[in-house]
Formats: sequence, structure tokens, C-alpha cells
Amino acid sequence: MSDPTAVFAELRPTLMGAAYRILSSRTDAEDVVQDAWLRWRDVDHDEVVEPRAYLLTITSRLALNRLRTLARLREAYVGPWLPEPVADASADGAAVAELADDVSMAMLVVLESLGPLERAAFVLTEVFAMPAADVGAALDRSPAAVRQLVHRAREHVAARRPRQQVDREGHRVVVERFLAAARGGDLDALVGLLAPDVVLVSDGGGVRSAARHPIHGASKVLRFLTGLMATPTGREATMRAERVNGETALVVRSPDGLEGVWFAAVDGGRITAVYGVRNPEKLGAV
Repeated sequence: MSDPTAVFAELRPTLMGAAYRILSSRTDAEDVVQDAWLRWRDVDHDEVVEPRAYLLTITSRLALNRLRTLARLREAYVGPWLPEPVADASADGAAVAELADDVSMAMLVVLESLGPLERAAFVLTEVFAMPAADVGAALDRSPAAVRQLVHRAREHVAARRPRQQVDREGHRVVVERFLAAARGGDLDALVGLLAPDVVLVSDGGGVRSAARHPIHGASKVLRFLTGLMATPTGREATMRAERVNGETALVVRSPDGLEGVWFAAVDGGRITAVYGVRNPEKLGAV
């Protein structure tokens, strides 16, 4: 290998994408990739046949170790925990979205509900097209066990995907219609855009106002959102549609800075879930 440093630099976006999908945190993904670099720097590169598979193996193992540590910390987290958003225009926005279209907040929330091994097996197989033997080496499982992990993960993901998925353009249209209705105070239009069984999950981390539990139903969700907009900070805030996690999201800013990022899961032409990330510690990549 003529230049191991150049090889790592070329593969870094791939490694960031894998670590981010396993951890749902840009910050932790960066730490994992840095640890992978330290290990890569010290190996005998002449013995490495396939750098991509080798580095994905190291990265996924490190990410799984980090995930187990984070699981204990998240048990004490105040309110719901949501993944850390990454703006497409940020330094690592292209990295996390490079090899797959679906890094939407809704998809990351689904991945969060998988067990760690299922999640890693699904990401390495479905996103990065690693064969079962290589995934098994990364996870210390047999190829047959990996195939079973991926099978369960696929069923889990398929059961939670929208029945009538919309493309990016269709998603953008619905979100921008919601934004226009919110700006105009058109409550009828807002209600018409929300599915009757819509659910809202907000993550304030105990630092900013957020619901401690998911809110179900169009009327309750709308009441919560209008309540936020009626606060002094909400009245001064501005909302813009921006690209975050490969999709159109509503980014809310006040004179004091970034207030939060709100995502919508769209099934057909209606919003079925709203995810709001307001914890300032999670907004560094937006």
C-alpha cells in the first residue's frame, strides 16, 4: 500500500456513514472514526488485502462498543432520545448520506429500535453491501447468524416503513405546505396535513422545552406545536425549510441562535410523525 494515509482519507466518508448509522450521533461517529484511524496507523498495511472491508470491520466493532456504553447513559436521559441531525451543507453532511438515500430521521428512529447486532448487520449489509462472511468477521458471528440478524432487521424495518412512501420531492412539498400554513396561522390547513393518528416525539434533553412522552393525535400535536410558537421565544423565532439528513426539515432560529430542527415522516400526502430535536448539544452539525 503506497500511501495508507491517503487510503484512509478516501474511505473516511464511508466510515463516517457506517458509524453514524450505527450510533445515530455525528459526535460519537467522529470519535469512533478517529479511533479507527489510530488503529489503522499502527497496523502492517502490507498484510491488508482489502482496506475498505478491513476499516469497516474496525469501525463497526468500535461503534458497537460505543453503542453499549451509550445505552447505559441514555437510560438516564431526560425525556425521549432522538438521533443527532446533520445538515447536508455541514462538513460531514455528505459523508453520512454518501452511500444511501435513506438517512432520514424516521429511518434512524427505526434503526434505533433494533438491537445493536441487528442494527450493525443491517447497516453493513444493506447500506455498504458487505458479504455475510465479512459482516460475520466484524460482528464475531457466523455467516448464517448474520443472515438471520439481517432477516429480522429487514422485517422490522419493513413493518415500520410508510405504506405509501413518497419521494424526496413529494416529501418536500408536504413539509413546505406545513411551513406555509404555520406562518399564515392557518389551523385548518395544518390539521389537514396531519394524519389523525400522527405522533410527535420531541427531544429537549432536559435543557429546552419538550414533551416528556410522545404525543398522539392530530389535535394534541397541533396544540403542542402552537403552544411552542406562542412562547416569547417562539414568537421571535423564524422557520426555514432546509436540507438536513437528506430530507427537507424545518429549522427554527431565534435571535439567540438555533432553537431546533423538526422532521416530518410523510405517508402518502399526510404527516404521520413529527420529530423535534431541541437539545442544543445535538445541534452542532446544523
